[in-house]
Amino acid sequence: MSAMITVFKKELRDMFRDRRTVMISLVVGTLLGPVLMFGMIKLMANRVSTQMEKPLTLPVAGAENAPNLINWLKGQNIIIKPAPKDIDAAIANQSEDVVMRIGPEFGTQWRKSLPAEIELIHDSTRQDADIPVERIENLLENYGKTVGTLRLLARGVSPTAIQSLQIAHRDLATPQSRAGQVLSFLPYLLILTAFLGGAYLIIDVTAGERERQSLEPLLATPASRTAIMSGKILAACAFGMMSLVISLMAFKICFLFSSGLGVKVELLMGTISLLLVVLIPILLVGACLLTLIAASVKSVKEAQSYMSVLMMLPLLPTIILMVNPVKNQLWMFAVPFLSQNQMILKLVRGETIGKTEWAVYLLAGFGLAAVLWAIAARLYHREKLAISA
Repeated sequence: MSAMITVFKKELRDMFRDRRTVMISLVVGTLLGPVLMFGMIKLMANRVSTQMEKPLTLPVAGAENAPNLINWLKGQNIIIKPAPKDIDAAIANQSEDVVMRIGPEFGTQWRKSLPAEIELIHDSTRQDADIPVERIENLLENYGKTVGTLRLLARGVSPTAIQSLQIAHRDLATPQSRAGQVLSFLPYLLILTAFLGGAYLIIDVTAGERERQSLEPLLATPASRTAIMSGKILAACAFGMMSLVISLMAFKICFLFSSGLGVKVELLMGTISLLLVVLIPILLVGACLLTLIAASVKSVKEAQSYMSVLMMLPLLPTIILMVNPVKNQLWMFAVPFLSQNQMILKLVRGETIGKTEWAVYLLAGFGLAAVLWAIAARLYHREKLAISA
């Protein structure tokens, strides 16, 4: 234990001597996620508020065929203008988001109380057109319901006669669970920070020292190689935990300003503490896995080549759940990365995590970390580890 603590202090001291690297990895790297998330929420809120509140310019072909409808739309903050000659080309080159076409048969269908056809021309793959199209559809639907009600009243029929069912919704979602839905990408950022938070340190203290030929004198000391390796892993975990704390506090500060963006999110200190507990197993798994990789390669460059693959691992559960959402099941809490994703979402949504789920999660997480630690310790006892490439 004494040797492990000595190595732990030594690696942290060496790490913090390189102030520029610490500043980039510990401050800039951890703050990038919260700032990026805050910027995305602000851009989304500005886009929605701008497109929903500002006057909407709508090109209309055949406006003379429905003068009453056109006048009503003008009163709903819609600016009517003539449609371009080539509508398809205008939609394709994004000069117009949506064009409304009213055919010459509109008047005849209207007078016969038949459904009068209106065509909305747009490209559904253009996200910029989503809000304008939805806005026009809602206005047309409201206009159609109003006219339909007036037609029934004119014929002495109650409008409720056509409503055989009345569906009522009782939404059990809480404000905190709605906020958790908005923060669906938060687990990936936190898991990635925990999993690779100590990557630079753990690669440098094994593969880097091996290249600099400073690992051999350390391994020649009376301290056991297991204690030396454990001290290095402990230092990487401490550095990763500092990154997590900074990242979570940055999220908390960003959420304080989210109420003005139409999204109210609150990250309590109790939730932050539980999030840190949830992320400890994956922090250990990442440190032990990186130690295993660093002890099995010949250079820092070779160790860093694994980073692109490792960065994709935390993203897999997010992609899977996005394509195929599933209900929580107990086996999920034993699967690396997927379990962290589910646990973080539960905490952010304000849901209670059962004792069985905690037990399965912690046993699986620490069990995997122990297996990786044992394999890494076996590699550390190889004699050729101390030999520089």
